[in-house]
Amino acid sequence: MNKKISLGAAITFMIVVAGITFCITMMVALNHFNDMVLNVKEREEMYKKISNIDAEVRQNYAGASQIDEEYLSDMISAGYIRGIGDKYASYLTKDEYETVLQEQNGQLVSIGVTLAKDQTGYLKVLSVQEGSPAEQNGIKRGDLLVSVDGTDLKNLSLSRGEQLLKGNVGTKVSVVYRRDGVDTTRELQRITLSEVLVESRMIDQTGYILIREFNSSTISQFKTAIEDLMQQGAVSFVFDVRGNNSDSIYAANDLLSLLLPVGDLGTIVYADGTTRLSGTSDSYSVELPMSVLVDADTGCAAEYFALMLREYEKANVVGVQTMGKSAMQELRPLNDGSAVYITVSHFITPAGTDIEGTGVKPDYEVKLSTEEDSSELLSDETDTQLRKAIETVNSKVVSEESSNTDSE
Repeated sequence: MNKKISLGAAITFMIVVAGITFCITMMVALNHFNDMVLNVKEREEMYKKISNIDAEVRQNYAGASQIDEEYLSDMISAGYIRGIGDKYASYLTKDEYETVLQEQNGQLVSIGVTLAKDQTGYLKVLSVQEGSPAEQNGIKRGDLLVSVDGTDLKNLSLSRGEQLLKGNVGTKVSVVYRRDGVDTTRELQRITLSEVLVESRMIDQTGYILIREFNSSTISQFKTAIEDLMQQGAVSFVFDVRGNNSDSIYAANDLLSLLLPVGDLGTIVYADGTTRLSGTSDSYSVELPMSVLVDADTGCAAEYFALMLREYEKANVVGVQTMGKSAMQELRPLNDGSAVYITVSHFITPAGTDIEGTGVKPDYEVKLSTEEDSSELLSDETDTQLRKAIETVNSKVVSEESSNTDSE
């Protein structure tokens, strides 16, 4: 015999379920509240500690009257950012932030060198801009910058070393550079330079394009390079992103849109787990064999650029395993004109690839010798990675020509 549930029993059941749900919700909320209270208490203790240190210094430090308050504030802020556990984060002073904004607009006040962190701890010169103060004073690719205005650059961050070279137009900076174990000191005058983000030339029938950085100004220089090389009869392309560790995959998307067929580009994953498509490629694409050159200093947007071309089967990758950085940072301005640069998201490719900590493994691994990788400027003939990249695109050209002949 079927039993019917009485109205009273149903109501009782609903009340019990509601009560259980309410209790669970309250427990979760209470735990969250306790965590918030704990965080507040921890922050209060941190502020008290800083206040305590400040009081001790003001009362007992012999040089208290000579403290540079702005410098002290900057150092406290920089220490905070170093302590949050974000290895990519940094604090920018007012002057440093202003310089970054200038660079984003394609203008740079400096001496005209592109740098990378070297295994010695110093900063290695990757390129020297033509007509720059650096070129005029004999600095060459492969040189090591040892000090700037008396500040030893060993174990200093790349960004900090670069900032030391920058300043107001017309001011001078003393630089010590090392070549073949010999140190040379030069005094250089800072000038305004239009950033050369893309360099190109023909190597036989291959169009070679060096991409130094991905930013909002890169696309116009890259598009011009593509058009010029194709007018010169390029039958293939080699894109060189060695030493490029730019952060903007949006700028990389601008270039990819010229090279790839219609399709989705990378996805941005935020800290809370939400995602957003970074962009799509339009219908125009370059239909020529391509190869991408990478090295251990290739990071973030440059790794993304290489990955996207490979996943769309438009290019192979030549060189050595890359940096492994999918983490993306944002520059957040502060009320006093300074700024913080902190990680807010990371990218994944349409295939779901996340290269954080692993990098991009090349299709053709080619290592430069110690001599090649240290101080001498590589020519097209001695750059073994470049030669391999050209070899791979040439083989594709021959293969395609053979296929076209067979189909006729």
